[in-house]
Amino acid sequence: MKRTVWLVPVLAMFSVVGCAAGGAYYVAPPPPAPVVGVVGYAPGPGYVWIDGFWDWRGHYVWVPGYWGRPPHPHAVWMPGRAFYEHGRYHYKRGHWR
Repeated sequence: MKRTVWLVPVLAMFSVVGCAAGGAYYVAPPPPAPVVGVVGYAPGPGYVWIDGFWDWRGHYVWVPGYWGRPPHPHAVWMPGRAFYEHGRYHYKRGHWR
């Protein structure tokens, strides 16, 4: 019984780490065309414009563009993308690199 008690949290931890690893996951068909919007002025020095994008949350949801600060100097925003592979569509979320 004691072995089972510690095994459950360990398995739960691995499942969460796997989800947060930034890998792609299966989605429905590719997202709709991007929504066109207006880009204003940066709120201050060091901000970078991150374009709006369709995010997968069980269905596509439009996330409007925003000004963000890179987490470290020379960081580059890699936008999310949907791609077709092995007969299915996959989606990889945007992230800083």
